[in-house]
Amino acid sequence: MSQPQRITVLGATGSIGLSTLDVIGRHPDRYQAFALSGFSRLSELEALCLRHRPEFAVVPDSESARHLQGGLLAAGVQTRVLVGEQGLCEVAAHPQVDAVMAAIVGAAGLKPTMAAVEAGKRVLLANKEALVMSGALFMQAVRKSGSVLLPIDSEHNAIFQCLPRDYAQGLAPVGVRRILLTASGGPFREMPLAQLSNVSPEQACAHPNWSMGRKISVDSASMMNKGLELIEACWLFDARPAQVEVVIHPQSVIHSLVDYVDGSVLAQLGNPDMRTPIAHAMAWPERIDSGVSPLDLFAVARLDFQAPDEERFPCLRLARQAAEEGGSAPAMLNAANEVAVAAFLDRRIRFTEIASIIDEVLNREAANAVETLDSVLLADARARAAAQQWLVRQGR
Repeated sequence: MSQPQRITVLGATGSIGLSTLDVIGRHPDRYQAFALSGFSRLSELEALCLRHRPEFAVVPDSESARHLQGGLLAAGVQTRVLVGEQGLCEVAAHPQVDAVMAAIVGAAGLKPTMAAVEAGKRVLLANKEALVMSGALFMQAVRKSGSVLLPIDSEHNAIFQCLPRDYAQGLAPVGVRRILLTASGGPFREMPLAQLSNVSPEQACAHPNWSMGRKISVDSASMMNKGLELIEACWLFDARPAQVEVVIHPQSVIHSLVDYVDGSVLAQLGNPDMRTPIAHAMAWPERIDSGVSPLDLFAVARLDFQAPDEERFPCLRLARQAAEEGGSAPAMLNAANEVAVAAFLDRRIRFTEIASIIDEVLNREAANAVETLDSVLLADARARAAAQQWLVRQGR
């Protein structure tokens, strides 16, 4: 019997991390948690370490490490606790690791995800920002190292499932006309436009179909999440922005579609549960039980579609603009959005001002060519500073 695959879960206490550990727990003969990381939910991380007994855990600072290490040793668990970005990179690239679930939210996930790629690991990519920020460099590193990159976002995983195996030679040679990226439309899809400026963080985080973290929930409400996914799809599938069309599909049953030149449209359907794409990527090219219940088409009964309204969702327009501009523009878009969403969650700005901040940053900061990871991080820093300046000028 072969040894279980050893998996590092970056962002173990988030929704993706917990779903990953759920799938791992269903198949102890196939998978084991090698390393787990957490940022703020350290008591939850300790509980996960007690349950899964990984070789390593990673926390953000030395004080947290001392506390966690002491608690684990007292419980007789020999997990070694590492600290910070260096620790994340170490467990991502560790020689004993077979696969890395990259599920750290935001720009913080870039370096450890890149470390996993450069080490030639099987990378299960849930951190879309890493690819948004450093697309060309990231894909170049994948090709150079021979890393296997498998998308975890339900939409990109659906596209991956609907494309032929040889899609890497280009979309046109395999007969693909366009990619149809589905979106639920979030909680504000039908809210009168005049009310959007007064919505609360709680309303923005109340997604109708998915259970997600607060930041990604706000991104879904603004459709910036779909804009980031559009950029990610271009890099994953070597598509031009014009070849990726966003379709609002409120039921979140069709996770995305691929349109072929012969008129065929292939779609991947399933219940809105992230364990489906996680299990698909973990076992690919095989299939395993994910714990997700079968789709009941009779209960779903209908599937609706509509075009996104860019007046309602200006973030989607800004993301497409950044995708078309290229260079450092996507990294700046992502950075400005992270600052703006944090300010909204802290009740310092209105929901509609998220797009205002991003728009100003993209117009003030010129996009440059991205040739190194340092240039990506510099663009990220410039955009964050510009977004903070907007907040200062507005007295926020």
